[in-house]
Amino acid sequence: MRSDQALLVREAGPATASDPAPGKDRIRATRRRRASKIAMYALLIIMSIPFVYPMLWMVFSAFKPANEIFAIPPTLFPSEWTLDGVARIFTVQPFAQQYLNSLYIAALVTLGSVIVGSLAGYAFARIRFPFASVLFLFLMAGLFIPTEVTIIPIFRWVASLGLMNTHVPLIILPILGPASIVAVFIFRQFFLSLPVELEEAGRLDGLGRLGIFLRIALPLAGPAIGAVSIMKFLASFNMYFEPLIFLRSENLFTVGLGLTRYQDHYGEPIHNTQIGATALTVIPVVIVFLLAQRQFVEGLSRTGLKG
Repeated sequence: MRSDQALLVREAGPATASDPAPGKDRIRATRRRRASKIAMYALLIIMSIPFVYPMLWMVFSAFKPANEIFAIPPTLFPSEWTLDGVARIFTVQPFAQQYLNSLYIAALVTLGSVIVGSLAGYAFARIRFPFASVLFLFLMAGLFIPTEVTIIPIFRWVASLGLMNTHVPLIILPILGPASIVAVFIFRQFFLSLPVELEEAGRLDGLGRLGIFLRIALPLAGPAIGAVSIMKFLASFNMYFEPLIFLRSENLFTVGLGLTRYQDHYGEPIHNTQIGATALTVIPVVIVFLLAQRQFVEGLSRTGLKG
């Protein structure tokens, strides 16, 4: 044994001062990783400027005089700070009430879309019934029908039910109309990717179809729920066309419709006030996205796993 060790030492040769120590290798690797991370963050910051600058310009323009907003070349910071535009946000229009209208409508639409979309998506993915593929094909064909084509019969139907100038059509139509098809598709694709063994284990435990959906499938559908929630909340909160058709009272307006009504006595837009109100409408959308961005990305990435 000792002769073998001596032979290995002679073949390896004596250690020299030029051989790098293991600690130096780790230090160099750490420095390389740190440099690459700094370079990556610097590149991301530079690439984000075209997206961040308009947001900052919108916020600071709310504090500019109206004639400075269209200055050429445009400036980010106002040369003269003023609160006139911001102060009129809640006086020219009942903006607070319109803001609350949009928030609660978007919340109800998001909740209803998640419930309906998850049930329908699970049915198409896991339940075998006659003509399931044909029905799903017809459902997806609804995506090709523009909203403007169907708005006249929907308007007549809403008027016949006495629901004009109410929020009911703004809640029901996004949940049960063509706008919900994307939610059904996302949930269907997600439930198709779940292992069949999970359902078999649930049946062995005595769960029925509804129990499997509520206790197994739905709790695992966090990514799909996050993706659908962000899309539906964003679309509903920024809704403009449907409120324009169905609403008449300013107190029932949503923010999308209310933003177009910031006008002076001559009918000209009050640009700094309008921009300030627009900046406020971005806040809930950003909050919802930050809370569910990971689930949003994962949910969209899993929609194409199975057909």
